[in-house]
Amino acid sequence: MPISLYDAVVPGYSQAISAMLGLFGKAEAFLAERGLPEEEIAQARLAPDMLPMGYQVKSVANHSLGAIEGLRAGVFSPGRDPGPQTLAEQRALLEQTHSALAQVDAAELDAMVGRDMRFEMGEMRMPFDAEYFLLSFSVPNFYFHATTAYALLRMKGVPIGKRDFLGRPRVRM
Repeated sequence: MPISLYDAVVPGYSQAISAMLGLFGKAEAFLAERGLPEEEIAQARLAPDMLPMGYQVKSVANHSLGAIEGLRAGVFSPGRDPGPQTLAEQRALLEQTHSALAQVDAAELDAMVGRDMRFEMGEMRMPFDAEYFLLSFSVPNFYFHATTAYALLRMKGVPIGKRDFLGRPRVRM
């Protein structure tokens, strides 16, 4: 049986966001145990010219649920706002995204295969078929920003590892 577009993207988004929520729990415990201010993580950057944790979280939401909403509209434009500033706001965005992804209808998403789609950012315009927008653009961006958030937590000393990042795999039962 062929795999559907829904199966190729939505469960992976959900798995990764669930894992990120676990990472945030460990980060919050880490800060509390050490008496560190939340800005230590909420505003963390890997390099001076890289956007902070809030933008990474915002981009995870944008390139998962936001990408699906973009398919519905026929255009996706991620916006340039910095994203949520506090850990509580970042966690809330991840929770809202995770919850909304659970409501995505597989048949609706699968029916979008072949549909015209456009990415817009400033003057840049990139035309896509819906499935290639997700698979070649949004999914890689999603994992880039999820990985960057993980790397920020590791850089700050949060005791997490690869299993924490991977979350719960969908094993055969």
